[in-house]
Amino acid sequence: MSRPVPPTRATAVRRAPGGVAPAVRPAPGGAAPARPRRLLIRGQLRRPLALTVADLRERWPQRRTEVVFDCAKEGLRRHTFDGPLLRDVLDAACPAFDARRRKDRSRFLVSVTGGDGHHTVLSWAEIDADFGDAPILLATALDGHPLDGTGSQLVVPSDRCGARYISAITAIWVGTWDPADPA
Repeated sequence: MSRPVPPTRATAVRRAPGGVAPAVRPAPGGAAPARPRRLLIRGQLRRPLALTVADLRERWPQRRTEVVFDCAKEGLRRHTFDGPLLRDVLDAACPAFDARRRKDRSRFLVSVTGGDGHHTVLSWAEIDADFGDAPILLATALDGHPLDGTGSQLVVPSDRCGARYISAITAIWVGTWDPADPA
């Protein structure tokens, strides 16, 4: 039996003066923000990065996407996320492939790890404009609330289930895996 694919809608969000997306507002109750978490981007890169949610918000254009996905624990979930495209952030880390060669790019994998140890793997081809061109985000805000205290979240708008929505991202690894290498 086939299930209907939940609708998704992605739009660009203009930055307000000061670099903050207009929908981002303080956490309920005015709680003091926690110490910013850093997410490490490493692997086969020419320029590894260590970024906070504020860095993600200030250094890249923000997009907004409304998603519906099925959560194994909580059922149907509807959320609005703001954040930069994963591809744009990873491009800044300069992956060590020949960008002119599609087959070279398509060999690369992207592994994302969250604060709870949960992780997922994407192929570079999923986010590459010449292949899947998926608008996968590194969220800086969830339903208008900034994620500075909890960390960025991976958002895969095309997924019907939420298994690849990684929370409190701590690390992103980019590189190739050689199936002939037993390691």
